[in-house]
Amino acid sequence: MTEDNENKVEEIRDSAEENDSTVEDAQQSGEKVVDPETPDAAADDGVTPATDTTASETTVSQGEQDEESGHKHGKMDWYILKVQVNREDSVKQNLQRRVQLSGLARYFEEILVPTEKVTVVKNGQKRITKRKLYPGYIMIRMEINDDTWFLVRETHGVGDFTGSNGKPVPMLDHEVQRMLQTETNVTSEVPKLKIPYLLGDRVKIVDGTFKDVEGEVTLIDENTGRITVSITIFARSTPVDLEYWQVEKSEE
Repeated sequence: MTEDNENKVEEIRDSAEENDSTVEDAQQSGEKVVDPETPDAAADDGVTPATDTTASETTVSQGEQDEESGHKHGKMDWYILKVQVNREDSVKQNLQRRVQLSGLARYFEEILVPTEKVTVVKNGQKRITKRKLYPGYIMIRMEINDDTWFLVRETHGVGDFTGSNGKPVPMLDHEVQRMLQTETNVTSEVPKLKIPYLLGDRVKIVDGTFKDVEGEVTLIDENTGRITVSITIFARSTPVDLEYWQVEKSEE
């Protein structure tokens, strides 16, 4: 072995002995020795390793964007739809079914066919029926957007929204209140009779003591279904109280 090699071996030995001495001193003093070449050294020493937060930050950012870009419901308004006459109820049911199937129910609140209760007398028998207030029209409370507008327009039996140039125009507040008030009153009050006569009509009595006598209608009571007819007896005008079905219109 040459003199240079002997010197290098001696330096390596001295360095190793110095490291061993340093480790022993650290262990005796209670310090933890960390090998900087060990991958988990920083973690074992209680130091939180740096991590790549790009993915998590991207996820949060995307969630915030989705929340910000989420659709916010607009204002619900009442609109009037033109529909086929005498098919108002079936159009309403068809529209309700399509709304549910389309998944757009959150944009619709109520579909209404305004009606009132009336009492009709046929063959002396009273019967309560419903009469449509606006034949050929139904009312709908909804939010207008491209999807809901197309769904309603493409429903069989629907003509169009009322409005100008095909643009739906919402009902005014006082129109809505009048419609809803009418609907409420109809269901809570005593049904009115549908009397097919007007004040001043010439009628002929077809039942009772004054059968075949003609006179003029002077009073109509829709709550009781009775009318007053003025007839002439002994050259004097005499009022007669009758059920409205006891008379018929005179032939002119």
